[in-house]
Amino acid sequence: MTSTDMRTEAEDSGPSGYAAARLRLLQGEAQSGPPRRTALAELTDDWLTGLFDAGSEALRGVSLVAVGGYGRGELSPRSDLDLLLLHDGSDSGAVAALADRIWYPVWDLGLALDHSVRTPAEARKTSSEDLKVQLGLLDARHIAGDLGLTAGLRTAVLADWRNQAPKRLPELQELCAERAERQGELQYLLEPDLKEARGGLRDATALRAVAASWLADAPREGLTDARRRLLDVRDALHLTTGRATDRLALQEQDQVAAELGLLDADTLLRQVYEAARVVSYASDVTWREVGRVLRSRAVRPRLRAMLGGGAKPAAERSPLAEGVVEQDGEVVLARAARPERDPVLPLRAAAAAAQSGLPLSLHAVRRMAAAARPLPTPWPAEAREQLVTLLGSGRPTIEVWEALEAEGLITRLLPDWERVRCRPQRNAVHIWTVDRHLIETAVRASELARRVGRPDLLLVASLLHDIGKGWPGDHSVAGEIIARDVAARIGFDRTDVAVLATLVRHHLLLIDTATRRDLEDPATVRSVAEAVGSQGTLELLHALTEADALATGPAAWSSWRGSLVTDLVKRVSAVLAGDAPEEPDAVAPTAEQERLAIESFRTGGPVLSLRAQTEPVDSETASASASVPEDPEPLGVELLIAVPDQPGVLPAVAGVLAMHRLTVRTAGLRALDLPDGVEGSVLLLDWRVAAEYGSLPQAARLRADLVRALDGSLDIAGRLAERDAAYPRRRGTIAPPARVTVAPAASRHATVIEVRAHDAPGLLHRIGRAFEEANVRVRSMHVSTLGSNAVDAFYVTGAKGSPLPGEEAASVARGLEEMLRG
Repeated sequence: MTSTDMRTEAEDSGPSGYAAARLRLLQGEAQSGPPRRTALAELTDDWLTGLFDAGSEALRGVSLVAVGGYGRGELSPRSDLDLLLLHDGSDSGAVAALADRIWYPVWDLGLALDHSVRTPAEARKTSSEDLKVQLGLLDARHIAGDLGLTAGLRTAVLADWRNQAPKRLPELQELCAERAERQGELQYLLEPDLKEARGGLRDATALRAVAASWLADAPREGLTDARRRLLDVRDALHLTTGRATDRLALQEQDQVAAELGLLDADTLLRQVYEAARVVSYASDVTWREVGRVLRSRAVRPRLRAMLGGGAKPAAERSPLAEGVVEQDGEVVLARAARPERDPVLPLRAAAAAAQSGLPLSLHAVRRMAAAARPLPTPWPAEAREQLVTLLGSGRPTIEVWEALEAEGLITRLLPDWERVRCRPQRNAVHIWTVDRHLIETAVRASELARRVGRPDLLLVASLLHDIGKGWPGDHSVAGEIIARDVAARIGFDRTDVAVLATLVRHHLLLIDTATRRDLEDPATVRSVAEAVGSQGTLELLHALTEADALATGPAAWSSWRGSLVTDLVKRVSAVLAGDAPEEPDAVAPTAEQERLAIESFRTGGPVLSLRAQTEPVDSETASASASVPEDPEPLGVELLIAVPDQPGVLPAVAGVLAMHRLTVRTAGLRALDLPDGVEGSVLLLDWRVAAEYGSLPQAARLRADLVRALDGSLDIAGRLAERDAAYPRRRGTIAPPARVTVAPAASRHATVIEVRAHDAPGLLHRIGRAFEEANVRVRSMHVSTLGSNAVDAFYVTGAKGSPLPGEEAASVARGLEEMLRG
């Protein structure tokens, strides 16, 4: 059945006919995208026209008008119908009756309706008071009735908008900024709102309104396609969910991708991000032009008075670099610039703009994209220096980089960039796409440039450290290969290429080792020293590690993590300088640890201290009786526990903390030999915890429950199971399965088993029980939580205190993984 047949059926059969025709249109595979939206709008127009004609009879001076998205003909499957019943005010009673005869059939079909009944004067008055109403009327489209009435309103509203533009456009810009603050940027969100987020459909509509003002216009290249793509995704979202939603939730992305014929959810997100980037960039350029026009309008009358009504003076142009000048708050090309003869000009202009904190002119970027010659291989020294200058300019680098990328200049300079461009990162710790994360890392690295002897290598390594994420396999391994090629292409010598390749290959080495390995173990320190190779590379890797973590998100860096990395760097530096690392047993306990250990051994039970923790642990800790502030700082609370060495300590402590709704942020466990003259061994647990909600429990209650857990009178597993049953899981994404591996040659004293799993209450308790059942002793552990992911390393031994044989270690890891996946 064709669209015309459907419209005829809708007209002949009333609401039921419209509903059936609408359903066939939405379920049919022959039409999708703009044709389906247009057909749905036409079908709805015909049905509403029938309702209008049947109810208006001899009524004159009335028209039915579509506004907003419906006025633009952009009807998604679950879109609201935005309707205005316009009348001349001659018979308000008859108009009210007509409204009922139109609105009620719409409601009866369960369609969302945004409606109003107004005279042209009332419509104009309301729009002058409410910007959102005015924006909707800009897209007013006649459906039925008095065409002259509709046309008159459209003409008046457009005239009002253009006359009021100097006042209303700043108001519209402020609305867009407030919405972006609330909803975030569409091009980076894992669960974006296609309509409200910055770069979404609302912003695309705002650009249409700016164009209608005749004050400025958006860059049109790609904007129509970007808008169409976002609308297509919203259509698919409506069809797969059956709801009027604009939020692209994680659990629905695979279905939406399938509806659109895309490979997978990542492909879907990448297309959404690319479209949002086009809209965002167009918005930046347009609002900048609006500001320039409004400023010039404000200045022009004064200039005319000063010049006595003479000619307009030429805009001042200030030189910034060869072929690059500043004009009217933007960086533009000099009149003598010849991009077709100057391949370094794009980088030189970009570096000058970033250094000046000014935007690159759209015209300049497009001219360079159209005419600039490709750089030779290897790059000339000036090109490499300009790239480093651009990367080292701090926060302004981001806007300039985005301008180059919008016109395809970045992938022309760095072809490998295409694989990471707009690539999503499905990790709650990351707040940026891969490409934006790389630029953010360079920005962070520019703040650390004074700490290293080769800031150029630090900045380029920051740009390239995750470049391998566009390739299969370990991104660090793939990235090393790409980094070697890119570094050679942009003109670094062999020594520098090797350093950059090492930095990319091992950019996670310091943070992973510091948070997941025993820094007291000489094997740990020696392995890092062998991988790094030199003091200069270690210095660069330290700064890169911090910049990378800071650019990842709030969960990736803290003063505690920073202190661990710094400690590791000091130890590795000593090894590189020729000093052998001390054996673990040479490390003496602090006075507080020794006091707690002796008291625990004397009493035969657990002893603990609890205190607010805002900085890395000092050599002093609070006493057991110390009070804990009601509002601890974000790093949480330090919990120090000493327990006589015995089986079951780890699951008991972890279970008690889970019962008390304490989240374990970090955890360390080690055996502590008592001072001379005291026989025995005590386990020392040094953990950072935070209350899920409410205040922290009292230390006395924690100790009492721990005593019961150790003597077996407290059923931790049962209590946790009861609580889980009382609070059903919320709907959300399915976490990836747990992964347990044995780290090869990580320690001479113990076997290191790594656990990566979804963080959940009781996780450490379950892991501890599994080790106990396997007759494995935990010598020490290093627990780290990144967002919803737990990354834990356990140093384990057999019953006699020796590392596990290879096959036994693999068996323990397999059993633990099966338990966590079960």
